[in-house]
Amino acid sequence: MRLLARLSRRSVTAAAVGALLCGALLDTPLTAPAAAAPATAAGPTVTLPPAGGHGFPFLAAAEDLGSFGYTESEYFISGTATSYAKSGLWTSDGRWNVRASGTAAYKSRLLVRRPTDPAQFNGTVVVEWLNVSGQLEISPDYWFQRDELLRRGYAWVGVSAQAVGVNGGLGEIKGLRGWDPARYGSLVHPGDAFAYDIFSQAGRALRTPNGPDPLGGLPVRTLLADGESQSAGFMTTYVNAVQPVAGVYDGFMVHSNSAVAAPISGVLADTLLMPNPSRIRTDLGVPTFVVLTETDVPGAAAARQPDTDSVVHWELAGTAHGDQWVFDLGGPTVRKSAGPAAPSPDCAAGSAPFNDGPGHWAMNAALRTLAGWARGGPRPPSGRPLSTVLRDPATGLATGGIRLPDVTVPTRTLSGSRDTTGSGVFCGLYGARDPWNDDGDAWDRHDDGDPSDPSFPATAEPVLSRLYPTHADYVDKVRAAARTSVDAGYLLPEDATAIVAAAQDSAIGG
Repeated sequence: MRLLARLSRRSVTAAAVGALLCGALLDTPLTAPAAAAPATAAGPTVTLPPAGGHGFPFLAAAEDLGSFGYTESEYFISGTATSYAKSGLWTSDGRWNVRASGTAAYKSRLLVRRPTDPAQFNGTVVVEWLNVSGQLEISPDYWFQRDELLRRGYAWVGVSAQAVGVNGGLGEIKGLRGWDPARYGSLVHPGDAFAYDIFSQAGRALRTPNGPDPLGGLPVRTLLADGESQSAGFMTTYVNAVQPVAGVYDGFMVHSNSAVAAPISGVLADTLLMPNPSRIRTDLGVPTFVVLTETDVPGAAAARQPDTDSVVHWELAGTAHGDQWVFDLGGPTVRKSAGPAAPSPDCAAGSAPFNDGPGHWAMNAALRTLAGWARGGPRPPSGRPLSTVLRDPATGLATGGIRLPDVTVPTRTLSGSRDTTGSGVFCGLYGARDPWNDDGDAWDRHDDGDPSDPSFPATAEPVLSRLYPTHADYVDKVRAAARTSVDAGYLLPEDATAIVAAAQDSAIGG
């Protein structure tokens, strides 16, 4: 991803840095003979993996899923995948036609988390395109949305869609095949030109399995596709070019994409041939929800488009591409599999703490709203555009956008950017926070974001005791802000309760 795929500096090359801007490293050109026309995604064969040397799947959850009433399992899918090529002129409106370009054999995997009790399943399966920007597979949106997924009975499936995840790349973990040859040595990935159809076939395997059922007999009502960061770039191309051909998914979550979509060819250099900007097509019969953090807006704003009955955008104030929530929740899982080879954000000593803003609260609401929307319910509410240039001079917070209680009743400066002097390439994706206190210190530009950004004020930061004269005053303001966000459709009632409870337990005010 550009996100929590935290690649160490020693394995970063100029090509990897470029990949952060437009997708993961794509390594295999098309070699199969051309075909006449795209075919409907075929149903793959589903099999069980061998135990392997580690005895658990790569990216197996570090937390006890059983305590949430969930079980985790892994399945292989195999078959023949189709690659696609452009048909006709592709423009920024996203109405992209494709033709079949080739076929190749493949064998990949699904990582499945589902309710143990079938009665707890809510009918919705979230299928995440696993992110490989850090040269190993991670599941950023599972971590962003984890509370909503587990408390409401969704099933979640991570798909090893891309070649780097299976075959390995520049990192120390040489893909699934290198990590555990006994378990994954039979996997075959012919290259990212075929990733789109592999992702389609993953969805087909969940609806109509040919072999063991990855969902254990759970009846699928709604199938949602999800991708964050570089995976969102692939998701944009999937929505625009492949969904009209395959028709597999009922809705799409495009989280933290950039203005240019991933190339349909699977060749990194072909990003230069993609429409710039790459907007979401508005003529699909299924919905697409685009969610951007404050970190993403500068690189994605060129692709802004009006909301429609099938496309809605949220831009989240005070949030970051990766944040403290995702770092804390996902880190143990990555380390469980990667051990000492697990990459880190590599931020310079003494630099700002990570953004701990409301990104996960917003993603919970986005997921529930998308699930209902895909079943014919109301579309999500629109949100105002976010400005990362015009910041509130009193608080240093971005203006505009969707503003949850962390932003409307602030106790710290939350930024989507940070000073990355002396840091690794992924550090800046975690944003920054600067807690306030009662001494009214001047803004420390080193802590509050990019020190070269003139939009950061050089004035004294707010004094908490002046903002909130009493603890009760602070709690009342948080409660009112949470209620407003719930009423607007940007926050779930359960999360509003948790936010108010945290305010009550704090020492803020007076």
